[in-house]
Amino acid sequence: MIPGWGRNALTPIRHCGKKLHMPTDKEQGKSSKLWGGRFSADLADIALDYSESTQADSEMIAEDVWGSQGHAIMLARCGIIAEEDLREILRGLRRTEDEFAAGRFSLKRELEDVHMNVEAYLREDAGPEFAGKLHTARSRNDQVVTDAKMHLRTRVLDLQEALAQLQAALLERARGHESTVMPGYTHTQHAQPISVAFWLSSYVSMYTRDQRRLANAFEIVNQSPLGAAALAGTSFPTDRELSAELLGFDGCHVHALDIIGSRDWVIETLAALAMLMCNLSRLAEEFVLFSTYEYRMIEIDDAYSSGSSIMPQKKNPCIAELSRGNTGAVYGRLMEMLTLMKALPGGYNRDFQQDKPPLWHALNLVERTLVALTAMVRTVTFKTEHMREVVGKNFATATELANYLVSERGLPFRTCHEIVGGLVAGLIAQGKTLDDHDAVRELLAQHGQEMSVEEIASVCDPQACLGRQQSLGSTGPESVTRMLGQLAEQLEADGAVAAGRRERIAAAHEKASAIVDAVLAGRGLADCGL
Repeated sequence: MIPGWGRNALTPIRHCGKKLHMPTDKEQGKSSKLWGGRFSADLADIALDYSESTQADSEMIAEDVWGSQGHAIMLARCGIIAEEDLREILRGLRRTEDEFAAGRFSLKRELEDVHMNVEAYLREDAGPEFAGKLHTARSRNDQVVTDAKMHLRTRVLDLQEALAQLQAALLERARGHESTVMPGYTHTQHAQPISVAFWLSSYVSMYTRDQRRLANAFEIVNQSPLGAAALAGTSFPTDRELSAELLGFDGCHVHALDIIGSRDWVIETLAALAMLMCNLSRLAEEFVLFSTYEYRMIEIDDAYSSGSSIMPQKKNPCIAELSRGNTGAVYGRLMEMLTLMKALPGGYNRDFQQDKPPLWHALNLVERTLVALTAMVRTVTFKTEHMREVVGKNFATATELANYLVSERGLPFRTCHEIVGGLVAGLIAQGKTLDDHDAVRELLAQHGQEMSVEEIASVCDPQACLGRQQSLGSTGPESVTRMLGQLAEQLEADGAVAAGRRERIAAAHEKASAIVDAVLAGRGLADCGL
């Protein structure tokens, strides 16, 4: 019995409610595994349960079949296998593909991974001779990287599209609010007046860098590893460029040992996802903050809020809160991979089997977060009247008054800063604000600066203050309108790049499928332009 656990020593170890079989000496014999030539026994159930990866690999069944088709075509094109062999291999793979599309292909746990499952199905369909020839000049080591990269590149493009939807929603909500005043903050304190469009578009601008990071991750991911074999390449006269083309890769990751021993492309993607979630959580936090009674600047739609089981008045911004909360999980996935890779020796290590669960989990979390936040943004209500009211109550236009004294009176900015600082202190002492123009006029006069009430009203009016901002990237309406157009153009350009990449992948799949169709119809590879 394990001390402190209270388990009876005779109670069998269980996993997921299933009794695990403990092998006996009588059950020792020859291994049934496809890799089991030198082994006298199969894996014990405990070892198999601990080491199989079918759940994580289930994401990559379609990619494994496509990768096998491309590899087989390359082998035949290079004369490594005969075209008659190719035809039987492709016939079996096409049936596997059809079974998967129909939902009838599932991975068997005892076969350990997706590669052994596909090959086992091919053995049953086409026979061991043809299934065995398919694995010529490749290893599960390069095969798994190929499958994972093929799946990941599509998921990255999906994320870019989901992020673009959020950016488009923010731009749509920003338009028409170029002159809608709200308080801008530094240190979570009122700073200067900004516009609602300026606030929302700041996130669109932020997310353009996330688009760039995802695009860069795609570029690193979409290099073909197929043909590296176990770690040293192969003595067969393969054509790695051809298989890369048939599988929709942009080129080949050349160095075989680096291919097998590297997972920095996983880390690169997770780092981009972690940074994206960081930025999404900042938007979520402002939605939480600005929806409170104390701020009352936005109202989140009921469809994206929840109530309390005890307090009937509550309306909680749960979708925004969960977006913040899930950020930590994505950070954790990145740290998991960084820790996994720390100090691993070169070549393949079974540790690499643990690279996909954190990657798939992070991808799913980020995609779900993007979808939820986009829907929330599209339905949020802006409390514009209250925004304008609070701007005038807390000296948000003080900086503009100092700037005015600099430009109109020719005083040094530090002098004007001191004058306006003293003015604000005097107003606070009187319980007044910059909207109390007579008090402002009297206090300014005490500092030797005579201004009319009309002049003060013009300078200190938040709307007018907003209109005077003219520097590049400022909150001025003209500047914001220009930035909205530029951000829309950038969004369109990013979308065109992502769409082009998606089209090239689809075209490669269509080409590979057309070759498979032609070979199965009795045509030779030469007739297919190869």
